[in-house]
Order: sequence, then C-alpha cells, then structure tokens
Amino acid sequence: MNFTKLVPSVFYSDISDGLKLFVDCLQFTIAHKDLNTSQSYCVLQKDGLSIMVFQDDQLAKEHYPELRLETNNIEEVYAKISATHPHLLHPNLNKVTIRPWGAKEFAIKDLQVGIRFQQW
Repeated sequence: MNFTKLVPSVFYSDISDGLKLFVDCLQFTIAHKDLNTSQSYCVLQKDGLSIMVFQDDQLAKEHYPELRLETNNIEEVYAKISATHPHLLHPNLNKVTIRPWGAKEFAIKDLQVGIRFQQW
C-alpha cells in the first residue's frame, strides 16, 4: 500500500468558526467550498497540507480532535499567532516549551479543535 496524504476532517456547529481558525489565523486557503448544502464544507490547503472543515452540529458535539503541525521555525509561528490571535493560545501550553521528549511545542484551541505546533 502507498499513501500520499492524510486529510483530516473537523466538524463545527458553525463552519465560520473553522474558517476563522484555519483561514484567518493559520492562513490556509479555501481550495473548494460548498456552503449551500445540508452539510456545508470547505477543503482548505496550505504548504501541501489539506483539511476538510464541515458544518454538522451533531458530529461537532461528538468530536474534539487534536492535530499536530510540525514546523522548522516554531518561534516564527508562535510570534505570528500570539500577535494576531492570542485568545486562541491554549492555557496549558501557551508559550514555546521544550517538552520532556525533546520537541519544542505550543498549542492553540478553539471551540472545536486543539492544535499542537511542534519542532523537533
């Protein structure tokens, strides 16, 4: 078997919350959107990564995923997010910290998803 990409799906009660996080904060672009259906969704892309964001109240209540985004410059990512979206910083990991396993990390969260940024 050969896989070329992992594309996670995240469910929001209101898809605009997901677009605020991924498009406004993390600067993903909308590659495809279908907002006029019973289950609105967008395909978001950045730097070869893809994520699907859906509007589905029931599934949003059942799921709270955590994603990890690896980077080669965590200080740059932290500086940008802490300057533009400080309210998203996770209270338990709101600064770049060297973790016991050796990675530098910090985290953000919104109403639906947690994202841990990591640099090895």
